[in-house]
Amino acid sequence: MIFHSLDFIVFFLITTVVYWRLPHRAQNVLLLVASYVFYGWVHPWFLYLIAATTVVDYWAGRAMEDRPRIRGWLLGASVAANLGLLGTFKYFNFFAEGVQAVFAALGLNVSLPTLTLMLPVGISFYTFQELSYTIGVYRGTLRARRDFLDFAVFVCFFPQLVAGPIERAAHLLPQVERPRVWSWAQAQDAFFLILWGYFKKLVVADNAGVIANKVFALQEPGFFVLWAGVFAFAIQIYADFSAYSDIARGTARWFGFELMVNFNHPYLARGPQDFWRRWHISLSTWFRDYVYIPLGGSRKGFGRELANILATFVLSGFWHGASWNYVLWGFYHGTLLVASRLCRRVLGDRRPDWTAIFAPLQIAGMFVLVCIGWLMFRETDITMLTRDFTLSPGASSPLERQAGYALILRVLPYAAPLLVQSLWVEIRRDRAEPTWPAIVDGLLVGWLFAAILVFRSQASLDFIYFQF
Repeated sequence: MIFHSLDFIVFFLITTVVYWRLPHRAQNVLLLVASYVFYGWVHPWFLYLIAATTVVDYWAGRAMEDRPRIRGWLLGASVAANLGLLGTFKYFNFFAEGVQAVFAALGLNVSLPTLTLMLPVGISFYTFQELSYTIGVYRGTLRARRDFLDFAVFVCFFPQLVAGPIERAAHLLPQVERPRVWSWAQAQDAFFLILWGYFKKLVVADNAGVIANKVFALQEPGFFVLWAGVFAFAIQIYADFSAYSDIARGTARWFGFELMVNFNHPYLARGPQDFWRRWHISLSTWFRDYVYIPLGGSRKGFGRELANILATFVLSGFWHGASWNYVLWGFYHGTLLVASRLCRRVLGDRRPDWTAIFAPLQIAGMFVLVCIGWLMFRETDITMLTRDFTLSPGASSPLERQAGYALILRVLPYAAPLLVQSLWVEIRRDRAEPTWPAIVDGLLVGWLFAAILVFRSQASLDFIYFQF
């Protein structure tokens, strides 16, 4: 079931009405049933996988607390179960093809089996969420849960099940366990957040996505057309993914839950480190806490710190998919962050106040660097990617140049609402929230509804991160 479908709207309304008429325990039962209906709506067999990992991790958590001497082995069982399923469905063919290529290079003809399995939607998200629980129990920072119902709801809570945010057990589990109270103010905020998410998905992301898809479907796009397509994709992926997170957070609020903020206006970042504090925050902090810091973080010397950064980002890129372009994308962003750390090492952290006047240039420069990365992310064919980076602007004809400019002008109206909202939030970041008259809120809601009805894309595209 997808958020921008009539099925989901009916499902959400019915679930919400029934939910608030039930006591706390019955609410959790309803959430579990509703989450399984949501996840298994199209492919019921997905439910076997999430149910299996739920049982394994519930058992591992309790066993680690009851038998602390073997908790390392029990954590290993949890990691093996979760990453084993993820590896089988997402990476088996990738590694099989890699092994065949190695043998072929040695002159040996070896044929390995491949699997024709559909990747279960959201498996990369809920496996990482479950691992936050078992690792927390292993470290002693989280107590093992004895109530299977509460733990199962934590694993499959439907608003963020398919594409995050990747919630930590220490944040979401207590919300599952304690009673929730209805709040009209919270419901109003949630309604606006959901509506804003629908606007970003249906008007901004899908319209920009149509342009990006057409450009990347071309066999040999020219320089200007290609980078216009990359610009369109940059707008699409941010609007698309942040829209999902907004709808997830808004939906969760209707049930009395507060999910973490996953995006913080990343295209206003002034550098690589600032960007990753703003983009897909739930994933970047997960890799920081469970990969970068266990590798040694910055505790074992500057050279080791840089190596840990690169390793973490390569793994982060590989998390996105079984393709070399994602590995390259992760390595690219890791390299940017390493270069940033080297510059800070040489120049120091202190900056004179007058350097603030260069903030727009820093933001523009970082956006260009991010777009270079988005080309690596979007183009899965390494041969085409190599060709794309060898294109020269001087080789483009005047017609190709005009076509590129025309495409950018078509994307700009869809990018404008994102820019305006980001600038408004940044300018008022340290100020008190303004109190608007009710009529202003009503006009804004009416404008969003009208924009969705009039300007929504005729092509309904899936959320991009469903494939991960």
